[in-house]
Amino acid sequence: MNPDQLWPLIQVAMVDLMLAADNAIVIGLAAASVPAALRPRVIMLGIAAAAVLRILFALVTVQLLQIVGLVLAGGLLLLWVCWKLWRELRSSSNSKEAADGGPSSPAKSLRQAIFQIIVADVSMSLDNVLAVAGIARHEPVILVFGLALSVALMAFAATLIARLLERYAWIAYIGLAVILQVALVMIWEGSQEIIMLAQV
Repeated sequence: MNPDQLWPLIQVAMVDLMLAADNAIVIGLAAASVPAALRPRVIMLGIAAAAVLRILFALVTVQLLQIVGLVLAGGLLLLWVCWKLWRELRSSSNSKEAADGGPSSPAKSLRQAIFQIIVADVSMSLDNVLAVAGIARHEPVILVFGLALSVALMAFAATLIARLLERYAWIAYIGLAVILQVALVMIWEGSQEIIMLAQV
């Protein structure tokens, strides 16, 4: 590795630390809402889906950059995921506040959890790949490093987040706030892109 590649590698690592954390929060929230026996599978499948999407997006980065409105669509998708997670958190909270002997709300199915993760991964992976590709430019080594690092960070963080949520349910609302913030930023930036194009 030459010195010219060192700074881009550091930048990629910093981007991954920020953006992979958002992905991990979604995976952790989804995993915490399924039966304990299914959690390792949800985390594994969620990370695998994110990895595949990152690779696919990385292969067509130049084409993706030319699609106007893609960031806005990704933000709206993420907003929908945030709303679904919030409803599930409220439902779970209400069932706990009811009589302890009363029926609790059914746990989310494996299929529901994976679907939510994939929808969120589509928008979040797009954000991550575009940021990393912008730094890596024509350096495939740096791009591959960025993809591998983001997947590794998600694997570690998602498991940790799922365990924390099992102990401290209130942390889920902090996670939701983070996801909401990412969604709103994407919607704002995507809207500005469309407005600028309309003014041309």
